[in-house]
Amino acid sequence: MHIVMKKASLWQILGVFAKVGAFTIGGGYAMVPIIEKEVVSRGWLTEQEFPDILAIAQSAPGLLAVNISIFAGYRIKGVKGAIAATVGSCLPPFLIILAIAMFFTGYQDNEYVMKAFQGIRPAVVALIAVPMINMAKKSNKNWWSWILTATAMLLVAFLKVSPIYILLVTIVLAVAINVSIERRKR
Repeated sequence: MHIVMKKASLWQILGVFAKVGAFTIGGGYAMVPIIEKEVVSRGWLTEQEFPDILAIAQSAPGLLAVNISIFAGYRIKGVKGAIAATVGSCLPPFLIILAIAMFFTGYQDNEYVMKAFQGIRPAVVALIAVPMINMAKKSNKNWWSWILTATAMLLVAFLKVSPIYILLVTIVLAVAINVSIERRKR
């Protein structure tokens, strides 16, 4: 992936990713639509670039939100952009968790706190589902990719098949289908 320096200062990158990190409940997938909106609306990345960065971030070891920050920051402004985006996305949640650990440890069994977290759960599920649906709409351009997506989802969700096996089989199937399509075109 080559770097295209976009018009963004390191402070702007830090600020945007800090805002995302500070105000996203659920982390990881819940941050995806917010990061996408922020970087695409500013013209730092295109709608076509973001799914590629998301795919790379999911494939890399580590936390999804941190990986997205690294790859998006790098794409926007190189190594310094990656550092600014990563610090921005990690620092606010770290400080919030630190404050919670220091001041609110006596409230974890409080019935109102427990009810608040129960109320937040459906919103977090929606925040995770929406970017996945949007990514499927953008990425699945033909019938067989929709079938692969649905099959993979069902295998992981209901049959507990390892995603590693699904990825390996999907890669082989995708290559075979594309080769077959290319041969027919000739």
